[in-house]
Amino acid sequence: MSSLIFKSSRSAARDFTIARISLTDKKRYMMGSVTPDPGSQPPPFTGFTNFSKSRIGSGNYSSNADLVSGISGTDRSFLEGEVTEKLTKEITMFSQLPENFGVNQHIPIDNELKERLRSTLWKFKAPIRFAFAYGSGVFSQGQSYQKSKPQVDLIFGVTYTQHWHSLNISQYPDHYSFLRRLGSGAVSYVQDNIGPGIYFNPYVEINGMTVKYGVVSIDTLCRDLLSWDTLYLSGRLHKPVKILRDDPRIRLANQRNLFSVIRVALLLLPEKFTEQELYHTIASISYMGDPRMNVAAENPNKVKNIVDNQKQHFHRLYAPLIDTLPNIEIASGYDGVSDTVTLVQDMDPLRRGNMVARLPSSFRKKLYARYTTILGVDPATTQGLSGSSSDASDGTINRTEGSEFDQLVAENPDLRVEVARAIQHTVSWPSFVQSIKGLATAGVSKSVKYLGEKSSKWREGKQRESEEI
Repeated sequence: MSSLIFKSSRSAARDFTIARISLTDKKRYMMGSVTPDPGSQPPPFTGFTNFSKSRIGSGNYSSNADLVSGISGTDRSFLEGEVTEKLTKEITMFSQLPENFGVNQHIPIDNELKERLRSTLWKFKAPIRFAFAYGSGVFSQGQSYQKSKPQVDLIFGVTYTQHWHSLNISQYPDHYSFLRRLGSGAVSYVQDNIGPGIYFNPYVEINGMTVKYGVVSIDTLCRDLLSWDTLYLSGRLHKPVKILRDDPRIRLANQRNLFSVIRVALLLLPEKFTEQELYHTIASISYMGDPRMNVAAENPNKVKNIVDNQKQHFHRLYAPLIDTLPNIEIASGYDGVSDTVTLVQDMDPLRRGNMVARLPSSFRKKLYARYTTILGVDPATTQGLSGSSSDASDGTINRTEGSEFDQLVAENPDLRVEVARAIQHTVSWPSFVQSIKGLATAGVSKSVKYLGEKSSKWREGKQRESEEI
């Protein structure tokens, strides 16, 4: 399956124009309309350059920096195994990434809202290295959300959490609960050592908006994007978000995160599925096992509302990546009238075994642990059962290939059930702990207010379900 080649016009530097290369269904499907986002970073969407895969494993790279400079934004070998993990520790500038790498992550929104959100970041004296806005306050999730005017959700990536909170407590003591009286050391300890590593301050009035902002260290965010330790942070970036301040390490790690969720979604889906079903599966992964979905604390139609109202954004985020995967083809073509596209995936255990081997490391360990019991394999032999993608002694970069064990996992008839179980085990405990932690970090009154709003959304969702029936 050939990759799309994108083309840009120098005379229209801010336009995102995708050139039609062929008339095949796949090419037309991948040409979904893209809305310009003037003034945003990174540079205009000029697309991705095909990279000769013959160079992978040829030993032509003298260093990781050489590898970065030579591979395009959607080349999957660049985003696998230990290579990405090493690079996220070494990269400090966008110039070390290929031109336009990860540009699919930048989703256009209303220009006025975008500038207002960006100006909000400058209200903080504490340094923010990475920031994104998400949720119903930024992206439409249906009419009920538009009527309620929800608070805007923000995530800040910072370098040193204790230093950051020390500065922020001095500037905005009213943003914090009683924990501020214990000092920035206590606040950062609660953030970094309890739950998924994030600290939220909700219902903050700033820059004329009601905001909930979460603070996370760049290292913690990178780790979850690469390994799926908790899926609490990486799961939020599975859905469209508006990146307000970018960081090269996060852009690299998140591109791998997006490939990872596509692979997990494919393992959950049947051979044939629609584009809508793919995005619904992707969006639902971070909610599997979330206790809020089971205790009347979240709209039961949340995933459907997100996908139905943001399909164009999902297309922009994932279509360029899907086009590089050799195991997905279009079963029924896009006819220019209906936007329903049916995709088909290759169910060959060899290819699906490769997907298993390339799953995020923490998540893959959970799946392996389960299958050592199911397949009767000694757990002591699990390490090294999968192929590896790492720097060999001669400098060669090898693509991760699935082992016989991975192929046995891939062809197991209960794979979908076991993948879903692994997701639930990954999500449930960190989400539960974060909910409990919120009582201390937000304070009782704000926590009660937040729970009341979530319960109201649950009732609205249930009411809409009954009306549709």
